[in-house]
Parts: sequence; C-alpha cells; structure tokens
Amino acid sequence: MLAWFSNYPVGELYTEAIRNSIDYVLDGGRTGRFNLMSPDVHPGERASVGAKLEYEVLRVFDLPKSRPLDTLIAGTPVDIKATIGDNWAIPTEAHCHLCICTQIQIKNNRHRSWLVRTHRSWLYRGKGNKDGKRGLAVDARNNWSVPLYDWEPLPVNPLRYLTEEQASLVLAKKPGQVKRLLKMFHFLEGHIIPRNVILTVGAGNDDPMRRARQARDEAGKEGLTILCGDWVESREQAAARGITLRSGEWIALQTAPEAAAD
Repeated sequence: MLAWFSNYPVGELYTEAIRNSIDYVLDGGRTGRFNLMSPDVHPGERASVGAKLEYEVLRVFDLPKSRPLDTLIAGTPVDIKATIGDNWAIPTEAHCHLCICTQIQIKNNRHRSWLVRTHRSWLYRGKGNKDGKRGLAVDARNNWSVPLYDWEPLPVNPLRYLTEEQASLVLAKKPGQVKRLLKMFHFLEGHIIPRNVILTVGAGNDDPMRRARQARDEAGKEGLTILCGDWVESREQAAARGITLRSGEWIALQTAPEAAAD
C-alpha cells in the first residue's frame, strides 16, 4: 500500500483535492463566500467538505469508486475520511479496514493524512452514534497509524487577506465589476489570485472573467500591470520577476518604470 503512494506527490495532490472541495462547498461564484469559517457557512456545509473530498481524492489519484468502501488501492478496499475538527466518524462498514484519515485545520491553513487500520478496539463511543459511526482513539492515531505526509500548507483564499472595510468594497453590489476588480487588484497587489476569486467577486453577475480582462486594460492608467497565466506573454513577464503563474491565475504588480514611460 505505501509503495503505491510512493509513486505520487501525495501532499501536493491532497492540497489540490482539499482546495477544490472547499471551493465547491463555498460556491463563491454564486454566493460570494470565501471563508469556510465565516458565520454565514452552516456547520453542515463545513462537514460536507469531507464528502466532497472523497471524490476529489479519487479524481486526483485516478482511483475507481468501488465497494464495499470508497475505493480500491493496490487491490485493497480503502475508506477515505476527512475532518475539519479533531476526529473522524468511522462507519461500521469501515471498522477493521484500512482508512485514509485527513485532518484539515482551516485556521492554521494546513492539513495532514494518515493511513490506519481502524480496529474496533481502537475506536471509541461504545456502540457509536445512531448510524454506528465511532471515533478513532488518539493513541491509536499517534502510535498505530502511518503518516502519508506531514503537515502540508493549505493555500489561503486571497480575499481573506482583505480588511473588513476592503472586503465590503470589493464584494459590494455597486459600483460595477470592473471597478471592484480594480480595487481588489490594488488591495491584493503581489498575491496570486486564482480564477475562483474572480468568480467570487463577480458573484451573480455576467461573465466576471471578461470584466477581469477589462480591468487589466484599465489598470495601466493606475500604475498596475495585471498578468494572467492564460497568456504566454504574461507568464514570461511573471517569470522575469521570479513568479510562476499557472493557467487561470492572475497577479497585479506595480508597473515597471520603463514600461510606464513607454
């Protein structure tokens, strides 16, 4: 089992899977939400990150959905579990089977995962909750599990760096998207901004990506150069400044003096 995982950058792939799961639950493009711990996110929605993560893990590792548990890895049934708290709810069908248990700490922006066989003697809560789910004893996790990777940083949604006042300006209904996106680029100068952030700022409006391109044209008048990883020229300009810009990512930088003169 561990030999199978050795063929992959496990922490990196889990980071992608977790980030996608959180973005899916927040649904920023429709709701304008960007912080999973915000009061306007229901606890049940936070708990659903784990359910979405199961499918994201299958996708990034190209694993099949397979009974009796979540998947098969090297021919062995494995259950995939995650928590944004301190423990996991292990269902009866996964008792005594191999489980991947992932802990996501939103406040600390990090995550880690273990591979553990969930023997019934290592589970607590007696007969469990009404569904028979039981938690994993801390001693069992610490002494009898195998870390798949140590703490891995979880990328922060750049909108979380805004002050309350800045966020209210960027996410307001008025003025239009172009002006609000320009404010965002100014406030978040130097931060990599994923596509999902653009969609969140333009939540409920038409074609936010087009508005971002329009903001790019306006930015030069305000001393900003906005680069987008979808364009070769932008990637080259970013690389010249030591920045790796991937497809779908944006960044605002102070316009170089010689470019301003031109």
